Amino acid sequence: MDEVRIIEIKKSIFDDNDKDANRLREELKSKGVFLFYFMSSPGSGKTTTLISTINALKDKIKIAVMEADIDSDVDAIKIKEATGVQSIQLHTGGMCHLDAEMTRQGLRGLDLNDVDLVVLENVGNLVCPAEFDTGASKNCMILSVPEGHDKPLKYPLMFSICDLVIINKMDVAPYFDFDLDKCIQYIKMRNPNAEIIPICAKTGQGVDKFADWIIKNIAKWRNNDNARDK
Repeated sequence: MDEVRIIEIKKSIFDDNDKDANRLREELKSKGVFLFYFMSSPGSGKTTTLISTINALKDKIKIAVMEADIDSDVDAIKIKEATGVQSIQLHTGGMCHLDAEMTRQGLRGLDLNDVDLVVLENVGNLVCPAEFDTGASKNCMILSVPEGHDKPLKYPLMFSICDLVIINKMDVAPYFDFDLDKCIQYIKMRNPNAEIIPICAKTGQGVDKFADWIIKNIAKWRNNDNARDK
């Protein structure tokens, strides 16, 4: 009986995407545009966090936003109305993630002249978005208090690829069985190098610290001190 030929399609797709992501990183570096990748579960407060942070930053740097969703333009409109910055909606056609080429297509819809920072907010999902390199300079995810402090144990890849973890909705921590120390311990177990900032986007707690983190990392990136090694 003839042997069945096995082709590792998934590995091939990831390899091709990784190469394309590296090219996109170089393209953006040549233009002086810092791409910041923002991920989380649905309902974690990504958009509210973005609005608070953009309003804290927009007088210091020029910002544009790409909002990815399976459908609708609700978040892109919300960002534009609340902050006044460039904001476009990306529809993924039912896909649960973006890859480097999809990100590049989205970037073509922005006027990148005089833009320092592009924020890419991906579809709410803790699995697929972590698997595909978008060409971002830094990755960030939001974990909200109601999701539980053990989330890093359940989604190891997501936490392992993030440079920064935002713990949002700290104002409701007293009403949930949420242990901040354990959460930090579990994040560090997955990624010892991850930085962690507890915030409450609704009240503004910790937002300035998050904004300062972005400014600091853009400065390092410009000086080639902390560029992502791919």
